[in-house]
Amino acid sequence: MQVTLKRFMSTIIAFDFGLKRTGVAVGNTLTGSATPECTLISKDEKPDWDGISTLIKDWKPSQIVVGLPIERDGTENPLKKRIDRFCNQLNGRYNLPVDQENEQFTSIEAAERLKQLRQTGRKKKVTKDEVDKIAASIILEGWMLNNGYR
Repeated sequence: MQVTLKRFMSTIIAFDFGLKRTGVAVGNTLTGSATPECTLISKDEKPDWDGISTLIKDWKPSQIVVGLPIERDGTENPLKKRIDRFCNQLNGRYNLPVDQENEQFTSIEAAERLKQLRQTGRKKKVTKDEVDKIAASIILEGWMLNNGYR
């Protein structure tokens, strides 16, 4: 009997893009896990390309996922054009496939997760940087679930 692996392990990087900060998470397709990595600070509303290049070099991902905010009524978010440009730039700079995943409510969910941590005894104050990188991990969790990795 021959057994073949349907999918191989690969690393995926996800971004929660913002004009001030971009949250980053790293995931593994074999385990279906996503871990908050860092938050990159934008410069003049432009992505931190040096930071992104370092992440790509260090993690060697096979896929990039970027959160796409969709309004409650399904209309296009004002950031959509900027996010599309960011995705095109990622693809052009790193020659990696870039996918978008709905990020509706991820920042709210991230803040809620951090709030729960505080209720269990965490003393450190919740920061926007933490919310952004946790939001990126939630985006990646959603992408993995929607693509059969979880």
